[in-house]
Amino acid sequence: MMKISLPYGKEKQSLNVDESILNGVLVSQIEDYHPGKRQTELVEEAMNNPVDSPKLSELAVGKKKVVIIASDHTRPVPSKVIMPLMLAAIRKGNPAAEITILIATGFHRLTTRAELIGKFGEAIVENESIVVHDSGDLESLVKIGTLPSGGELIINRLGAEADLLISEGFIEPHFFAGFSGGRKSVLPGIASRVSVLANHCGEFIAHPKARTGSIDGNPLHIDMLYAARAAKLAFIVNVVINSEKEVIYGVAGDCDSAHIKGRQFLESLCKVKAIPSDIVITSNGGYPLDQNIYQAVKGMTAAEAAVKSGGVIIMLAQSNDGHGGEAFFNTFKDEKNLELMLNGFVNTKRDETIPDQWEAQILARILLKAKVIYISAAPEVMIREFQMTPARNLAEALRMAKKYLNNDNASITVIPDGVAVIVE
Repeated sequence: MMKISLPYGKEKQSLNVDESILNGVLVSQIEDYHPGKRQTELVEEAMNNPVDSPKLSELAVGKKKVVIIASDHTRPVPSKVIMPLMLAAIRKGNPAAEITILIATGFHRLTTRAELIGKFGEAIVENESIVVHDSGDLESLVKIGTLPSGGELIINRLGAEADLLISEGFIEPHFFAGFSGGRKSVLPGIASRVSVLANHCGEFIAHPKARTGSIDGNPLHIDMLYAARAAKLAFIVNVVINSEKEVIYGVAGDCDSAHIKGRQFLESLCKVKAIPSDIVITSNGGYPLDQNIYQAVKGMTAAEAAVKSGGVIIMLAQSNDGHGGEAFFNTFKDEKNLELMLNGFVNTKRDETIPDQWEAQILARILLKAKVIYISAAPEVMIREFQMTPARNLAEALRMAKKYLNNDNASITVIPDGVAVIVE
């Protein structure tokens, strides 16, 4: 027997698996990478050697209104490490700069004060100007152009009117944008709902290039990079983190060039070959990425790439925040025919995209390939509305999977962290 452990919230769940039916465990090599430097040293080194850009302290000279885009509560960005260094660099170049930290909520709910303190620490929350972006607050938004896809590019006015717009973030595989980080700080980060909906349309989500680790020819990425340039995103500080949410690598500089360098590093560590199995067990990497069902769809796409058609995905995501999107939930509550749902999304015009359509579209695609058994703290009735089967723990879920397949010897692949790998 082999004992496997998967992250669940801030803890872990474990299971003993018969090695005779365990095809393999797909993990990123990130856990084997040891930079030999402290987290602050890695970020400082990146900021002191920016890619295709002057240093942040130099960019800040003469800039009055400086806006730092920061990720929200759904992202495990180690802001306590990054943000103090960015603030210090800005003030080194311009002690009189008026700095605003703009929280990139994108289409998510607003970040709470408690979550801000957890993210930045009390000192920064108490002493810095922090604004939480609201994609539906029309008065705080302004149009700055038209996306390559034809959608309106509308972003937060603070970002648009900044003398210097910069961002912090982290780079990880992303299930339809290819990779997180970089240009995503602007779109969807500080964009209006109108712009996010246009970019996340059914046509783009269905595009074969809109997949984990895919950038070239990805229509969502093309829109996102355009938005970052149009907003004049001048400098980014992005990191790669391990499963303990610690910085193992940093990049800084131009929003595209630095991001390319960062994702090349990440790609060298997290690409894995699929091992097709009857059952694939995975997670969403634990807190904060597994706070809701909406976010957990990301981890499921890794399992989707490895599970055999007609097989079972066992998904571990605490989901203490529930479904994570009212429209996302209502889509599944109101439409039980998955094929009809999926076809409807693909054929929906770009300017008629509904909120959370992209997440529902991808989940429907997964459910049409495999049964999903979902381990969480969310209400069972909610899980069932999503056409998934609730379970309390890994042992129960595995028994259910074998019973569903009518095969006690069903093959198993384990992907401990579904958002940390690119499964090919």
